[in-house]
Amino acid sequence: MKRETLRQLETWRAQKHSCAVVSDTASGAQALVDTATAQGDLNFSDVQLAEVRQRILADQSGVMDGGLFVRVYSPPARMVIVGAVHIAQALAPMAKLAGFDVTIIDPREAFVRSGQLADIHAIVAWPDEGMDHVNPDSRTAVVTLTHDPKLDDPALAAALRSQAFYIGALGSRKTHAKRLERLTALGFTAADTARIHGPVGLDINALTPAEIAVSIMAQVIEKLRAEAA
Repeated sequence: MKRETLRQLETWRAQKHSCAVVSDTASGAQALVDTATAQGDLNFSDVQLAEVRQRILADQSGVMDGGLFVRVYSPPARMVIVGAVHIAQALAPMAKLAGFDVTIIDPREAFVRSGQLADIHAIVAWPDEGMDHVNPDSRTAVVTLTHDPKLDDPALAAALRSQAFYIGALGSRKTHAKRLERLTALGFTAADTARIHGPVGLDINALTPAEIAVSIMAQVIEKLRAEAA
């Protein structure tokens, strides 16, 4: 790998920027590709470049036609959970087990340091401040669980302004309807608020906190894979 290619790859990886190194298995020529640029010694057809970028979105390394090997470098998907409540106690370790980098946001320190959350990265702050630190991107899922508009609404507003691939909010349909009214009053359109999965999770008749966590995790993964398809 050329020095300038390696330097750019290291920079992008440090920035948690998804990209791929494409190598010609016959000649050894290489190129570095992301979703916007391609640089290096390979000339791609439009079809090849589209396939490389689809592989980046799908986080799928492998061999392409034409003897090209694609090595994808993607940061772990992230899950930001607002509210260190009972469901979070099940959801956070579940998401971590599924390979997500998990962050809990809650201003109540005693809540985020307890039980199954003790080993989870936490931001002890109000959600508007916490979301500024998180800076959600297209590899981030945001889930609000508190039922408290003072905590959930600022987090949802920040998520809607971001490229988060998934936004979910706990609550009944009636609660969600009132939530949408508040967000609309903040200037968000119907198209904006349609991004929110509310009530959160797949409809599997979940009752317990653990079952609700399973339904949320399944919906997040479904959305992540659909984005990559």
